[in-house]
Amino acid sequence: MLTLVIAGASRKLAARSALGALLAVLTLAVLALVPPPAWAHAVIVAARPAAGSTVDPGVVDVRLEFNSRIDVRRSALSLLRPDGTRLALTPLRDSPPGVLAGRGEVTAPGAWTLEWQALSVDGHITRGVVQFSVRGPP
Repeated sequence: MLTLVIAGASRKLAARSALGALLAVLTLAVLALVPPPAWAHAVIVAARPAAGSTVDPGVVDVRLEFNSRIDVRRSALSLLRPDGTRLALTPLRDSPPGVLAGRGEVTAPGAWTLEWQALSVDGHITRGVVQFSVRGPP
């Protein structure tokens, strides 16, 4: 009789162990399917001037909107003139958290490039360019 009680207890313990192992495997499987927190780099969602656009000569307001907050103090903007010379722009410090903005003068007609570098709140630096043109005299 003692043997039967021990055998019954062993079956219950084995069933509990199997159930516990199954729950552990299912939990790990579910956790593997859950995406990690989004630590995305700063990506442009809107630009002014827009890529491929043509603007009139004169003062141009530059505005880059990102999909996340950026550190404006550690970000940079510059304009590359048609002759290849660079004009550094001072980022506006009072821009909203996800915006890098500045102002520059575009006088020479032709192809210009807005170069940018942004430090996102995840600590990563992203860089890119926006190409646009300045209209020549009529």
